[in-house]
Amino acid sequence: MAPWRIAFICLQWVIHYALCREVTVPDGPLYRVAGFPLTLPCAVTGYEGSRTQDFEWFQYRSETGGHQIGVVSTQDPGFPYAPFQARVRSGEIRVERDSGDRARLVVQRLRSDDQGRFECYTPSTDTRYQGNYSASVVVKVIPDTLLISHPRTLSGQPMTEGSELQLTCKASALSQQHTHLAITFGVRGGAGAAMGPPGAQGHTLREIISLDRGLAVTAGRGGSYDKRYQAGEIGLEKRVGDSSGDLYVMKIGALAPEDSGSYFCEAAQWIRDPDGTWQRIAQRTMELGNLTVQPLADSLMVTSTPSGEVTLQVGSPLSLTCVVGGVGSWTRSSLLVQWMRRGAGGGVEVEVARLGPDGVVSWGDDSTRQGAASMEKEGEGKYILRRFAAYPSDAGLYRCAVSVYAGKLNPGPSDPATVTQRSEGVLVNVKTKDVSVAAVAEVPRGPLLRRGNTVAVLCNVSVTTTGPSQVEIQWLSKRQSPEGLGEKPMADDPGRVLALLTYDGLSRIYANGSELSVDRLAPDCYRLRIHAARVEDQGHYLCQVGVWGQDPNGAWYNTGATAESSTVRVYLYARVMDLLLIPLVIGVSSALFVGVVIIATVTCCFMRRLARQRSQK
Repeated sequence: MAPWRIAFICLQWVIHYALCREVTVPDGPLYRVAGFPLTLPCAVTGYEGSRTQDFEWFQYRSETGGHQIGVVSTQDPGFPYAPFQARVRSGEIRVERDSGDRARLVVQRLRSDDQGRFECYTPSTDTRYQGNYSASVVVKVIPDTLLISHPRTLSGQPMTEGSELQLTCKASALSQQHTHLAITFGVRGGAGAAMGPPGAQGHTLREIISLDRGLAVTAGRGGSYDKRYQAGEIGLEKRVGDSSGDLYVMKIGALAPEDSGSYFCEAAQWIRDPDGTWQRIAQRTMELGNLTVQPLADSLMVTSTPSGEVTLQVGSPLSLTCVVGGVGSWTRSSLLVQWMRRGAGGGVEVEVARLGPDGVVSWGDDSTRQGAASMEKEGEGKYILRRFAAYPSDAGLYRCAVSVYAGKLNPGPSDPATVTQRSEGVLVNVKTKDVSVAAVAEVPRGPLLRRGNTVAVLCNVSVTTTGPSQVEIQWLSKRQSPEGLGEKPMADDPGRVLALLTYDGLSRIYANGSELSVDRLAPDCYRLRIHAARVEDQGHYLCQVGVWGQDPNGAWYNTGATAESSTVRVYLYARVMDLLLIPLVIGVSSALFVGVVIIATVTCCFMRRLARQRSQK
């Protein structure tokens, strides 16, 4: 006989005798709770015939003497016995297929008299009867002891964004078997429902946070809950309670608009089956009420007082109050309060002062005024900016800007504000006395200015006003225009500041490579001197004048009156020594050259004569 034929016969023998039908169900006993679903999987392997096998389920009860009771079959609609017929027709008991050789017995609502041994039988499709055609598992039905309650529910009143939410849930399960409880807090609908499929708004369920059967806390994956849990903004705590159960507390540190919806607490009872897998055997849900989170943008109110327009005399105190409302819980949010000012003539808005979330006051546009002003918090939502003496530079349109960091007591520099809002403007006018000022710059008459001389530029000032006044002088230089032999300054040159003489007599020199000094020659005449002037000091010079007045308290202030002189040209002539230098150098060089030529000629003639005399001897 050929070898291949022998191998074929052996393979047929293996298939015919070695393959045996085997039916498997979970190991028992299985403990399940009355009133909740029961699912019993059944699988068959090693069979012959059709890949779609039929399944029949039987039950054996101790009170019936262990007699077989037909439950449900995949091939015979009339298979159920009387105790199960109505339940099978209603779909409460049914068989669900996972595949052709895998099916599950589903009892939607388990009853106490369902306790017993369940057998899964598969009718034979094999040519020979071998193996096992059924398997059974014992099901124990235990009473439903899962209890869930809540001490209080949501009141239904809207809560402001950034407020803290705390919900509690009490649960217990008094079972003789070793079971574990898992607790989940969630919300239905609300702003986060938009993340669900179309048409599902209002029914979207989102798990916020849960405590599983192993006491591990996990945040829900929907929305921003996981990120907020990692940041410590959401938490779940288990507290040991009384005989009625333990207390579970969920906290949301800062509510967001997406947290609106209908809240619930779910308790699940779990048991470990003999095969080591965990099964949920009971579950209950408790509604905690509806919550609407009002966005801060809708509730925040920022106002400033006094309102409208304020007119003050020079030196009078200025007080502006910023009132903040609609923030919600002051203990859960932090604020950044700023006072901004735009000058009376318009222009860019600048920051005057700010009170940060950390309570530190910092000054913006004029740090030198810190000692003459203050910003402080007076009660919840009330922030006051004070100028102890107002001056013309303080005039302008003031606004209070408030940035709220909802749920963040110590926001970082890069944390964005939840919302920012500004108050209406307050126009502050400061009355001052009439002041007129004029300035004229000149170079004193005298000998021609030469390089290395000391150059003086005078600034003559005239001030017309009432009461004491002082002036502040600033000297500037501009580059010469290449056109017109430098008679005019460069048109686009703003000027370079050289020196400043303040109203109180202090001088400030801004070094430009030359030695400078400033002084006052007369009550209305001021002088800038350039020592050892160089070619680089040539150009056009001017002076700018500002007038300072004295308020009733004796303090000096800038009246805002200014004047600028026309430019004067400074030209430096060369010195006599500089003019003779080039001829002198040329003369000396020529003399040296002629001398060298003469000496060389004489030496050459002498050497030739000496050579001829030696040759004659």
